[in-house]
Amino acid sequence: MSKWRDCTLGDLLEIKHGFAFLGEHFSDKGSHIVLTPGNFYDEGGFKNKGIKEKWYSGPIPKDYILSKGDLLIAMTEQAEGLLGSSAIIPRSGLYLHNQRLGLVNIRDAEAADKNFLYFLFNSKSVRQQIRGSASGTKIRHTAPSRIESVKVRVPPLLIQRRIAGILSAYDDLIENNQRRIKILEEMARSLYREWFVHFRFPGHENHPRVPSPLGEIPQGWEVRRASDCIEINPRVKVPKDGEKPFVPMGCLSNDSMVLHDIELRTGNSGSKFQNGDTLFARITPCLENGKTGFVQFLPGAGSVGFGSTEFIVLRSRTLTPELVYCMARSDEFRGVAIKSMSGATGRQRVQERCFDDFSVVQPPKALLDRFSESTRPSFKLIFELDGQVQNLRRTRDLLLPRLLSGQIDVEGS
Repeated sequence: MSKWRDCTLGDLLEIKHGFAFLGEHFSDKGSHIVLTPGNFYDEGGFKNKGIKEKWYSGPIPKDYILSKGDLLIAMTEQAEGLLGSSAIIPRSGLYLHNQRLGLVNIRDAEAADKNFLYFLFNSKSVRQQIRGSASGTKIRHTAPSRIESVKVRVPPLLIQRRIAGILSAYDDLIENNQRRIKILEEMARSLYREWFVHFRFPGHENHPRVPSPLGEIPQGWEVRRASDCIEINPRVKVPKDGEKPFVPMGCLSNDSMVLHDIELRTGNSGSKFQNGDTLFARITPCLENGKTGFVQFLPGAGSVGFGSTEFIVLRSRTLTPELVYCMARSDEFRGVAIKSMSGATGRQRVQERCFDDFSVVQPPKALLDRFSESTRPSFKLIFELDGQVQNLRRTRDLLLPRLLSGQIDVEGS
């Protein structure tokens, strides 16, 4: 610790403002993506937003095209927890440096390591100082000069690199698991579309089609209302006494089945669910953002949980739990729900009767069983991989302050 020194971030780096890209050139396609604080995770790290990216089709100043390895910091609190979060750009030539973000330029490569600075930005003490420097009422902002005035204590370059290496190993494992989760979920949804939307199931070549209200469908399949195939908000008894798992709306993900930050609460007021149920957001903007979850965290088949009244519980009657989840993730299913919304602007809710208007083609049981046999192991593995991610994050977050404060000695490692 004797070689560690007290300084400000401005002694180590300078922060460059981004460019004010014009909203009139934003679209759902283009040559480059305009980054926002929404591309960062709360705890730090780069987030690919998929179809929700802001593509840009206007003229682009070359100085604001980012390169792989660039370090950015969020200077606007686009959502709670994002102010001061940082991320390292994963690819060159695609992403644009927007005005809400600061690009970190190291003053002396012999004094600071970029990967170490990434973790330093996401440490509690630095984030608190950055948040304290922000101003504004509805949306809070900070500025490069304020960030550069943040006080820090840093070790020599070699120790910085060792600390960054230890923490990066955890991030690499987390990223690998998240990539596997994404692939597994995409495979399940793709199989659903192939078999039950496009009717390209095993043996479909030799299966005749017949006319239906939805067009030609496989012979022996039946067009039914979704409400006949899916139980909407099934009746489940939840005891009032004792603590039970509670799922707030914030637990649901925009693009994955996993449920995070599940709470324990007393009482039993709210939506009730069991393993195998799908939780489907019923309120704007959560529904438009795709918030949907799959319940598989309860300890046993008879276990029950409860949660927000702002999601609808979907349970299979004649389908399978996996198929119901994949269907709830489809644009067609969500589109019918969105069209049914009513209420005051900004607080509109889905009307449950809308599921009478969504048609489902009921497949034979043998094919349903085959779909479950193909997808159930993936759903289970997603749950296990996400559990590993949460454990890795907890371990990394315990190590981070101890490493950055010198409590854990890495000089001899």
